[in-house]
Amino acid sequence: MDSERGWPVGDLALPAVLTSEQVVGQALDRIEAGYVFPEKVVDIDGAIRRRLAAGEYADLDGPALCEAVTAHLQEACPDKHLRLLWSDEPQSLEPADEDGGQAAFLALLRAENQGIRRVEHLDGNIGLIDVRRIASAEEGAAAIGAAMQLVVGSSALILDLRACHGGAPEGAAMWCSYFFHDDQVHLNDIYERSTGITRQYWTIAHLPAPRYTGRPVYVLTSAITFSGGEDVAYTLQAHGRAELIGETTRGGAHPTARHAVTEHILVTVPTARTINSVTGTNWEGVGVVPDVPVPADQALDTALEAARTHLGA
Repeated sequence: MDSERGWPVGDLALPAVLTSEQVVGQALDRIEAGYVFPEKVVDIDGAIRRRLAAGEYADLDGPALCEAVTAHLQEACPDKHLRLLWSDEPQSLEPADEDGGQAAFLALLRAENQGIRRVEHLDGNIGLIDVRRIASAEEGAAAIGAAMQLVVGSSALILDLRACHGGAPEGAAMWCSYFFHDDQVHLNDIYERSTGITRQYWTIAHLPAPRYTGRPVYVLTSAITFSGGEDVAYTLQAHGRAELIGETTRGGAHPTARHAVTEHILVTVPTARTINSVTGTNWEGVGVVPDVPVPADQALDTALEAARTHLGA
């Protein structure tokens, strides 16, 4: 879920330098136009504009402005994807670069091995896959398949999402698909405000590697786990396919678009919401609660103990 993915859009004619008031105003315009819960926009807009009128942002710029506005946005509406972000790298404001955010996300994934940090074979014939980002299904399929191929002979699998910062909904569905027998499992839906369309996500019929079924799966989580990583954890837990071990996750369930307000400031606007097919809801604002709560740095040892006990090792 985006998660941490987005599309900077530069279709606004902006002056070369914006005041703090103008930056915040442009961000609020983006939120009003695209936020998935339009009924909440009045409260968000009113809360931030009252602070503007009181001069709370007058002496802030750059990262300090982003930090303050983000805190106030989430105070007015507890949505972890509703943020003002500072980027050290300049962002293009040209309309031709409308999909530049997606290109940057894909480039990041290529540089990070499609989000797969490591794959290990541990004592007791236990597989371990450490995933830091959820790749897109199209570009990430080969890497995800390669990781799953390396653990295909294991007796139990640990999926480490403790440092997973998000990614693509389609990629989350692909990861989950490996743990079910076929393409007949309805995972979740995503409703998009802009189109009014609800898209269904089902397990994928054809995968690059064998499915991992009939064996226990343990998912490790932390307070850092976010967005697309939470999607995988929540979905597998809701369908009874994995045991979650670790900490309650950060709590961001809404696919999000990014819009450049200046060359260095972006506003992230949740434009859609996830609806799990089992629970009828999602993890927004509350996080994914583990089955076995332990500090994140103890989660791997706890999972290994659980796996070896299950296997009689």
